[in-house]
Amino acid sequence: MKNTQWDSFQLFLQVSRFGGLTGASASSGLSPATIGRRMLDLEHEIGKPLFVRSQTGYSLTVDGQVLLDYLQDMEAAARKVDGWRQAGSVGATVRIAAGTWVAWLLTENFAAIRKPGDAFAVSLTIGEARANLNYRESDIGIRAFEPEEGNLAARLLGEVAYAVYTRRNVDSTEDRWVAVTEEDAISNYLRWPHRNAAGSIVATVNRPRSLPELVRASAGKAVLPCFVGDLDPDLQRLGGELPELRHRQWIVMNNEDRHRPEIRTVADRMTKLLKSFVDLFAGKRSSRS
Repeated sequence: MKNTQWDSFQLFLQVSRFGGLTGASASSGLSPATIGRRMLDLEHEIGKPLFVRSQTGYSLTVDGQVLLDYLQDMEAAARKVDGWRQAGSVGATVRIAAGTWVAWLLTENFAAIRKPGDAFAVSLTIGEARANLNYRESDIGIRAFEPEEGNLAARLLGEVAYAVYTRRNVDSTEDRWVAVTEEDAISNYLRWPHRNAAGSIVATVNRPRSLPELVRASAGKAVLPCFVGDLDPDLQRLGGELPELRHRQWIVMNNEDRHRPEIRTVADRMTKLLKSFVDLFAGKRSSRS
């Protein structure tokens, strides 16, 4: 056990949090086979079974949950030391976790988030999995629901609407859909085609960022956030909003860290930026006729 490398524990954390090898593979850049082998090696080295493996993924055993709790405590302590070390220093980094499309909007408007002369860097983690701030994996997160955790502070940003989009001025009567692969469809809007049009999906991708490209290529229609589809001059809505997908959007921070000057500054700027798009997020600005 004394020779167990920290990177093996980090892989264990990723498999635990994603519930399987696919998400951990996307996060780590290692193949699922490699991660699966590393987890078997870790179990052999520790001498305890850590996972129950099934076709639906990896779930933790009792010993696996104990190890997860220990490692999360270690992460939290390391984050506190890192935050203490970086607080007020030129080398401080503000870590933001956001979904594909909010991250796209942030990068498109990055000058509003970090300004010349700021004494901090910004690190943006992009993914559909829920931002985890309990153990300071991120300093600021965007969530589709108000956090239940008592140690998190939240600011309501508004609502997000969704609709079906097709390429402008093409025949939209054909029932052809493009979607994110079912195993990567974490968000509710990504699961919608699989629940409602599974037999008509003609192309899949593993990242939402490619969906508008497929629609522009006339591959099929897709469900997109209105603030994405309405901004694309090559796309148009097919029908009205999908009201069952509408949700609120929150900016979330750890209560203990949100008063750090660099985190407060970035959070304030993000809030101002994203609230400036409140009507677009809510689907009130229709795509061009």
